[in-house]
Amino acid sequence: MDPSNNPLHNIKLSTVKTVLSGSTINAIASFLFFFFLELTQIKHLSLFMAKSHALFLLLLLLLVDACRPSHQQDQNKISSNDLAALAAVKDSMTDIPGSNFFSTWDFTSPDPCSAFSGITCSLNRVTILTLGTGVSSSRGLAGFLSPSVSNLTELTQLVLYPGLVTGPIPPQLGLLSNLRVLSLTNNRLKGPIPSSLSSLPNLHTLDLSYNQLTGTVPPGLFTGLSQLKVMILASNQLSGELPRIVSAEILHLDLKDNSLTGTLPLRLPSTIRYLSASKNTMWGPLNGLQSLSELGFLDLSMNQFSGPIPSSLLRPPLSSLFLQRNNLSGGVPTSLPSSSLMYGEGSIVDLSHNLLTGELSPVLAAVEMLFLNNNRLTGRVPEEYVKNVYGGSTKTLYLQHNYITGFPLEAGLGLPDTVSLCLTYNCMVPSVGFKGCPAASDGEQLSRPESQCVVFNHGRSIP
Repeated sequence: MDPSNNPLHNIKLSTVKTVLSGSTINAIASFLFFFFLELTQIKHLSLFMAKSHALFLLLLLLLVDACRPSHQQDQNKISSNDLAALAAVKDSMTDIPGSNFFSTWDFTSPDPCSAFSGITCSLNRVTILTLGTGVSSSRGLAGFLSPSVSNLTELTQLVLYPGLVTGPIPPQLGLLSNLRVLSLTNNRLKGPIPSSLSSLPNLHTLDLSYNQLTGTVPPGLFTGLSQLKVMILASNQLSGELPRIVSAEILHLDLKDNSLTGTLPLRLPSTIRYLSASKNTMWGPLNGLQSLSELGFLDLSMNQFSGPIPSSLLRPPLSSLFLQRNNLSGGVPTSLPSSSLMYGEGSIVDLSHNLLTGELSPVLAAVEMLFLNNNRLTGRVPEEYVKNVYGGSTKTLYLQHNYITGFPLEAGLGLPDTVSLCLTYNCMVPSVGFKGCPAASDGEQLSRPESQCVVFNHGRSIP
């Protein structure tokens, strides 16, 4: 008999199709009925055993399918609370003409997690929300940041790309206990930094730079965030003083271009590798920096710091040191912490526009770009500097506007084309180097008046 003409066979196939499409318990029960009914029609034992074995395996597969967790079968859906929060976000923002970020946010879509740009989901919950494309040709978003973002309770990352978003940072963001990255840069956010951000236990990166934020920095950001590694608050309008102690084990701290006052913290974390507080109105000595053995970048320029430069700052691992335009005094330290350490390629030290005095030691001779101009340095330049300039390992050496009395030259030896050397307005007539000076310091007068040189060089006049 042709199996296709067997009504039991046809009934069984339809039942299997039902099971495969719906994976329901009722369908499996029906399949079992027809399974045993068909077996009763088989007269040969070998055929009976073969068919029963095959049908048993198929039944086992169907049972596994029926028992799958519901989230695997329903993975294209999204939490209704998250969907409502996303709708509030869209209502609070708009694409600036030329941007089309929200063009994919169609709330009739069966799968927002896959269809919406800037959305990443896990188990039907939004875990990453990136607002804007970040593409340079896109103008970004305008509007304000809705407090409803805090209803996305599984968020681990919230990123707002550059645009014209204004208004305050919602304090409700402090409810996002899973948040690891909060980056709201290059917009027009106003008002204070919410102190509630200090309660985010998993926050690793906080970047609020290039906005219009005002008020003081909440102390809890420095002391209450045990996981915080990166904090960037640069280019705002923040004021007030920093806390006396920073206990968070921060690696990267950027506070430049604000209106911060007061002194540096007495204690900074030994883990810190990048520290910038330039373009503020901070003052006092450079205390609290001596033990920062991991520090590789330090920029405290354009403040009102005073006192001597700690010798611990002049060490090659700290290969980018910017202390220019302060009121630092005393001499340049005469030795490195370890004689085996040497500055090398890519190193830059800028101590210009301070009140440094005394003669130069060889300690900075190997720095690739060295700026010591506009101080009160005296005496002759050590030969180590001359050797490195003519050898080309020092690319820039600015010594203009000091009281230096000599730069030992080898007759007939020219400078490499890659080197900039400036010696103008010192207590000598420079025969080389003035062509490498910046335009503002060049001028017609190559040397200081002799009357000034006599005072600063203990009676020694221009040679």
